[in-house]
Amino acid sequence: MKKKNKKLIDKKGLRMDGRKPDELRSVKLEVGILPNADGSAYIEMGKNKILAAVYGPKEMHPKHLARSDRMVLRCRYHMAPFSVQERKSPAPSRREVEISKVIRDSLVPAIFVENYPRTGIDLFIEVLQADGGTRCAGITAAALAIAEAGIPMRDLVVACAAGKVDETIVLDLMDTEDKVGSADVPVALMPNLNAITLLQMDGILNPDEFEEALNLALKGCKKIYEMQREALKTKYVNLKEVEEQ
Repeated sequence: MKKKNKKLIDKKGLRMDGRKPDELRSVKLEVGILPNADGSAYIEMGKNKILAAVYGPKEMHPKHLARSDRMVLRCRYHMAPFSVQERKSPAPSRREVEISKVIRDSLVPAIFVENYPRTGIDLFIEVLQADGGTRCAGITAAALAIAEAGIPMRDLVVACAAGKVDETIVLDLMDTEDKVGSADVPVALMPNLNAITLLQMDGILNPDEFEEALNLALKGCKKIYEMQREALKTKYVNLKEVEEQ
């Protein structure tokens, strides 16, 4: 359960960073920034700065982890020791292990894993700077990295969260809102298929509040999805220009 909230929304209805309740943080997306990876992406979402890299598909090692009917996606979400104000241990924490599984499970439905039996892909998500909502930002970047690696996908996966702050449902919680607010609802979506691949809730919401938060998070996902598509388009437009030169 979240801690008892303090005033995070002023009399004008603006949040601590000047956003309206239904407003996203600024988002920056780049694709193909790590030459040694098969696919990579970088996201800035507010003060979050996150790298995602994909390697594969390749023969699965150790072999006993291979599946005869599908590809295995291995995911490692990690926060750099310097990503938060108080230095964290570089060793994987229980939270990081849990989020790694959550991210993997949110991405697998979008990938044609049956096309690559007995193979695996390794996904690495490195949080360079954290300010709340890193799992959602990580999913968004990871989907771009997978797409850039040329791995067939049913759709991109995009993620965003909504929550409750000062009795108000707000979009895309930053760190302070996440820690002090009443609830947090991360959502991942395949927009073209209108399919939710991740839905969690931390805190307490009544049914009407939950529905409002879910709908707001879905709207946020669709806005970021357009940015994902534009980032991929920019990548390949640039490649075409280089080839023509």
